Parts: sequence; structure tokens; C-alpha cells
Amino acid sequence: MRISRTQALLGLSAIALAIPVLAQGGPESLLPPGFEDQPAQAPRQPASPSQGGQATPSGQQTTTPTSILPGAAATDQAAAAMPAADNGAMNEAQADEISEKYDLPPTARRSLDVIGPLTPALGGLDRAAFGTGNGRALARIMQATRAPFLSRWSSILLRRALLSQTDTPSDINGADWIAERAWLLLRMGEADNARLLIQNVDSDRFTKRLYSVTMQAQLAAADPAGFCPLLPRARDFTDEPGWFMAQAICASFSADQGTASALLNQAERRGIARGIDYRLAEKAVGSGPNSRRSVKIEWDGVSNLTTWRFGLATATNVAIPDALYGTVGPQVRAWEARAPMLSLQQRLPGTAVATRLGVFSGATSLGFYAALADRDDADDAATERADLLRAAYAGDSVSARIDGIRQFWLVRPADNWFAGPGGVFYGALPVVARAAATLPATLDAGEDTPWLIAAMLSGGYDRSAARWGSMLGQLDGTARERSWALLATGLPEARLDLSADRISAFVSADGSEGQLLGHCLVAALGGLDRLPAAERARLLKEAGVDPAPKRPWARAIMAAAQRRERGTVALLAAVGLQGQNWRAVPPQQLYFVISALRQAGLDPYARMIAAEAMARI
Repeated sequence: MRISRTQALLGLSAIALAIPVLAQGGPESLLPPGFEDQPAQAPRQPASPSQGGQATPSGQQTTTPTSILPGAAATDQAAAAMPAADNGAMNEAQADEISEKYDLPPTARRSLDVIGPLTPALGGLDRAAFGTGNGRALARIMQATRAPFLSRWSSILLRRALLSQTDTPSDINGADWIAERAWLLLRMGEADNARLLIQNVDSDRFTKRLYSVTMQAQLAAADPAGFCPLLPRARDFTDEPGWFMAQAICASFSADQGTASALLNQAERRGIARGIDYRLAEKAVGSGPNSRRSVKIEWDGVSNLTTWRFGLATATNVAIPDALYGTVGPQVRAWEARAPMLSLQQRLPGTAVATRLGVFSGATSLGFYAALADRDDADDAATERADLLRAAYAGDSVSARIDGIRQFWLVRPADNWFAGPGGVFYGALPVVARAAATLPATLDAGEDTPWLIAAMLSGGYDRSAARWGSMLGQLDGTARERSWALLATGLPEARLDLSADRISAFVSADGSEGQLLGHCLVAALGGLDRLPAAERARLLKEAGVDPAPKRPWARAIMAAAQRRERGTVALLAAVGLQGQNWRAVPPQQLYFVISALRQAGLDPYARMIAAEAMARI
């Protein structure tokens, strides 16, 4: 069915209005009542874990895996290649004075028409990834979307899209467009990448919205020193209390303790900051040179965590009670994972979350666990994890390696997140993805086979996973069924039995409530165009999937796919995967996510998200 551009734009505007407007959609509010409102976060939704089996594998030769992910972090390359941001602290009079002394050509200034650090050579999407004229609707979608998302792979794709060097839509200011992209990155747990994106805008082109998001980004990165280059111009654009307090903090960092103290006293007298928020600002001021302030932070009576509280407490190495992390979304733990002032032990819960959300790669997390275990003060839990990883990657037999991999994915993560099917903690799988990918396909893996395949696919090792197709005929029960489903959805070329009878047999064998896994498999195969043509309509109907896009979101994502707007598709796919419980995703919704990604030319992500669903439902 063809969809006209007018219909597509109307559909996108409709979906922008249809998404519930959440408090966390606007970064203007930084502090709690009495200072400012804190951004709300998505609550955790528990799932019912089941027990996984174990097996005794045997030793064979290993192979070298290849991943669909780039070998190096593209964002790190982009950061190194990007010119330094012009963030000098100056008011307009100072700017005029400098312009009189230095006549810079217009080419020295960065354009707001094309913004983003990731070029196609660095793994970015094409310049037209978000289209040319629907920026305001997309911005409203970004504001209203609840992040982080269900799918690790969807988050990885959306991060790539938001960081790509793309054309700014004609109906939105370039600085505001960057603000919305950065604000969504923050809510995904991507504090460093949000700052990287903001640094693409010259400081004299900041808008009120971008100033607000920038403060959030600096707090999420636990770097209040980042406020200072933007003062005092920020105070001319916004009356947010946070920027007033930033003046005191930055004065202290400049060793101007007299001004810092005067500003603090003024803030206290005027009621700009109270309680824990004032004390944390005072603590930050006390960390400046020549400061004689000694401030003790007490969390008694504090009922919630805010960006301000997280940023200043973490920057000054003040421990935040674990109970307060329960008042915010998991992305705050992901911010914690890269906080430079915290010890490796303090960053352990955040690293578990960052891996599960896709903020950290498996290789990054593996390096973290190795570094943590090497410390003299490493606790027993850190040592145990390191021992398991050592066995997973360097065990003296295949049996020992599989045992290490299995034991690692059964260890409860430091943030106490719930387990998925089989009692497997999905966030552990990317850490052992390469270990699983180097294993030979062996029948001795037994009931561990589907989770070894899931581990490979969590890291993008699809061709390594393909070797395990030869084992399917020798497995039975749930191990055979889930392994088949993972390979049927995750491989570049599914050289398996994908007949209607085989698919129907999987659905019939599915013991989940409402046969949700089976119906989602049909939806995923339909989205990948892997259903037998003669039986496609019947199979989709039996799974409750109507392939005609009727709801605004479905019409919008399919229209964006037809226009090959890959950034828009990535955003709307994430919209379709909001929440923290995979069992809340209807098969029809999964169908449109995967179908749109495939049609937009993002087939690897379509396959990885489909396989992720088979591992997590």
C-alpha cells in the first residue's frame, strides 16, 4: 500500500500527539519542589523468571568469530576527529571586543544546518536520515518518549541515529534540534554521548532549551566544571535556579572564594536552594581551590533522587543511598558507570545496567570486570566474576568454558535486576558473547545451546551462531525450539526449515501465557519476510497480526521506511519498544518494528531485535 508524503507527515504529527507527555520529556525542571520539579522516570516492571537447565559439554577446537558491530567505538573516533568546541565564557560585550580583534571568516563557524559527530565513514547514517521538514513533530516524539527502551539493539541503533551528522529539518532551530536529540540520549543513559553531541554547537548559538539540556548533561556526567564555559551568557538566557548556583560553583573553581560565598549566601537568603540541594552546592563549592568549607552530607529525609543531586553528589564522591536509585529509572545507574570520581567498586551496579541497556559494549564491560578484579581491594563477588570470565574465555576445555559462561549468566547483577527466561540475566550475555562465538558447535552444550546462541547474537556474532544450526536436529524440547527460533530470526540467511508446518509446530509447543513467544516469532518472521508466501496471511492472522498499518504509530513508521528515513525509523522503532517488560509488547507492534527496519535498509538491526525478542520473551 502506497502512502503519500502528506499522509505520512500527518501520521507523524498524530503520533507525536498520541504519545503520553511524560514529565521527563522536558529538561527544564532540574530540582525537586521548592527548587524545581525532578524529571519522572519509568518504573521497573518485574518479570517471572523460570529455571534454566545445565549440560556437560566436551572439548573441541575453537573458531574466530566475526561481528556485525564495528571493531572500534565509532563515537570515540568521532570525538577524536571533531574540532574543539568554542565554549569560551563571555558575555556579548566580550564577544564584540574579540570580534573587533580577530576577523574570523564565516567558514570558521560551525553550521547548524548539518549537525552530528558521526559521518557515514564513522558508522553514521546518511544526512537525510530524519527527512527535511518535520523536525517539530520529531522533537515532540523525542520529548514524549519514555526511555530507556526494552531492546538493547534498538537503543544501539537509536544512539547511532541521534549522533549521526544529519540535516537539520527546516522547521526547527538547529540548536533546539540538538537539544532534543541530546535530551533523549541522556534518558537512554548516554551521558557522554549527549555531551559529545552538544559540543557540535558553538556556545554563542545556544538557545534556552539547549542551555537547559546542557546543564542536565553536565550533571549526568558528574562534571559541574562544564557549567563554567557557558557562564555568564547562560544567565542572560534563562532564569533557572541551577544556573545561579553554577555561578557560585564556578567562582570557587576559579579560586574566587569570596564571590562563591557571597553567591551561596544570596541563594540561601532568597530561597533559591534549600536542604540537600543547597548542601550539595556548598559541597561542590568546597571542592574548589583555597576553599575552607567542610560540608557533611546527610540523606535523612530525602525521598527521591534528582539530576542535581546525582550530579553534585557523584562529582564530590558523596555516596548516594541505594534506596534513592529506586526512585529513578535505570538510566541513572548507566550514568554512574562512567562517573570519573567513583571507584570501580562503586561503578559496578552502573556497569551492569549500562551493559544491559546497550550503553556499554560487551568488550567495555569485560575490561571493566578485569580491571575491578585486579584491584587489591576487590571483594569476593568481583573475584568470583573474574574467575568465571577467565574460565569462559580461557578454560582448559570446551566443557570448562561453557560451564564458566553458564555460571556467569546465572549470577545476579549488582543492580539486582530480574532474570529472564531460563533464569538467564540478559545483561550478562554481551560480556560473554565473544567467548560463546569462539566455541565449536557441540551437542554437549545441551540445554545451554539456546543461551549460547543468544549470547552470540547479543554481540552481533551472527555468522558464528549460524554454525549451531547443525545441532538442531539432535536437540529436543525447549532447547531445540528456542534455538531454532533464535537462528530463524537472527541469521543473515536462515537456512532452516521455515515451512508453515514447522512454524505452527513451534507455536503449538509454546507453553508461555497466550502463546506469546510463538505469536511474536510469527510476527518477527513476517517482518523479516521469511514466512512462506502461500501461508503468510493465515499465519499472521492466527498470531493476531494485521499487516495493514492502521494506528498512527504504525502508519508513521511504515511511511518513514518507504521514504528511507532511517533516523525516523530508528526513533519510531524505539517508541514501539518502550518499557521494561518484553511480555508487554504485542506481536503486531513487533511486526511493524521489524518490517520497517528491514524496508529502510536496516536489516541487521531488524534481525538482532527479532532474535533479542526470542531470547527475552
